[in-house]
Amino acid sequence: MKLAVVGATGLVGEQILNVIEERGFKFDELLLVASARSAGKVVTYQGKEYTVVTAEEAIAQQPDIAIFSAGGASSLEYAPKFAEAGSTVIDNSSAWRMDPSKKLIVPEVNAKSLTKEDKIIANPNCSTIQMIVAIGPLHEKYKIKRVVVSTYQSVTGSGKAAVDQLFDERAGKEANMVYPHQIDLNVLPHIDVFQDNGYTKEEMKMINETKKILEDDSVKVTATTVRIPTVGGHSESVNIEFENEFDEAELRQILAEAPGIIIQDDPANNVYPMPLTSHNRDETFVGRIRRDETQEKTVNMWIVADNLRKGAATNTVQIAEYLVEAGLV
Repeated sequence: MKLAVVGATGLVGEQILNVIEERGFKFDELLLVASARSAGKVVTYQGKEYTVVTAEEAIAQQPDIAIFSAGGASSLEYAPKFAEAGSTVIDNSSAWRMDPSKKLIVPEVNAKSLTKEDKIIANPNCSTIQMIVAIGPLHEKYKIKRVVVSTYQSVTGSGKAAVDQLFDERAGKEANMVYPHQIDLNVLPHIDVFQDNGYTKEEMKMINETKKILEDDSVKVTATTVRIPTVGGHSESVNIEFENEFDEAELRQILAEAPGIIIQDDPANNVYPMPLTSHNRDETFVGRIRRDETQEKTVNMWIVADNLRKGAATNTVQIAEYLVEAGLV
C-alpha cells in the first residue's frame, strides 16, 4: 500500500495524518505532498522523517490511494492526473462533490455504492457529513420528506487564521480579519459567499449534497448556516419531516444501533451533545430527540461532531479503509 496525503502540511492534512495513526491504517510507503513552497520540508511522523514532495513527484510514484486536502483548485488540477496514473483519489474539497460522474461518500451511509471504477471519490462538506450520519438510517426506515437545518459552526472550519482572529479579539489585540465582522462574542449568519437566491454557498452545499448522498431528489432541504465563536466542533438543529409515521422509541433504537453515532440525550441530568465534548472525537453525537408537536411525522434533533475529524479527516480515512477492506484498491 503506497499512500499519498496531498496538502499534508495544512490544518486538515495534519488531522488526516493523526487519524491514520490513531486508526492504525496500514501502509508500506507514505508520500507527504504539498505545494512547491513546502517541498523539501522534513516532517517527522510516527518516528520517521519524511521529505515533503510536489504533486508531480508523487504522481510519478503512482500511489494506490491519494487523500487530498489541498483546496479545490489543486484538486481540479491534480486529482485527474493522479487518477490517470492509477491512484484512487479521495478528495476533501468541494471540487468534485456535485460532479454527476463522481460518488459523494459518507461511509456509514453509502460506501457500498463504490466500485473499482471510482477513481475520484468526493468527501462531502463537514456540516453535511454529520447530518447524513444521523438522518441516513432514518431515511431508510421512514423516508424523509423535508429537512430544516440551522448550523452553529466552529471557527476551525475557516482555518487557522480564523482561530487566530477569535483569540486575538478575545485578548484585546488587533486581529487579522478573516470574517467581515468581529467573531468573539458574536454570531455571523454568513458562511461562504451569498448566492443570487439569498442563500450562502455553504447552505446550498448542504441542500444539494444531502439529495445526492441519499440518492433522492424528492427530499426537500432548507438550511441556515451560522458561524459561532467556538473551537472544536459544529452543531446543528435539525427538524425532519417523514413520509411515514414513526415510533419515538424505535427511532431512538435505530440511531443507537447505527454506526458512528453516540446518543447523548438525558436532559434531566443536563446531558446533550456539545462541541466542547465532541472535540477530537470521530463519532457523531445526537441528542435533544423529541417529536415536533406542531406537525405530524416530524422529529427534532441536535447533532454535533468535530468538523476537522468526522467532518473532514476521519471521513476520508474511513473511505480509504473501506476501499482496502472491499478489495477496491
